[in-house]
Amino acid sequence: MPKDHGPSVKDDELYEKLRDEGESKEKAARIANQAANEGRSSVGEKGGSSGSYEDWTVDELQDRAAEIGIEGRSDMTKDELISALRNH
Repeated sequence: MPKDHGPSVKDDELYEKLRDEGESKEKAARIANQAANEGRSSVGEKGGSSGSYEDWTVDELQDRAAEIGIEGRSDMTKDELISALRNH
């Protein structure tokens, strides 16, 4: 039986699975809550199209990294910023 992670996590089982797979607490909670709201099968079907991070400037990448709270972004190279953004 999955552990209860409090009222901020709506699907404890999925949260645990994602954490075991190495996802951050924030990302696991975000995915688990979306799945609880819309059903697991519909999560991931949405998505839109966005320009490739490779086309962004370092300043744009750093701004986006700041928006989502990636630490150490000011010392990262463009490739490191792209990797951090994709894996957050």
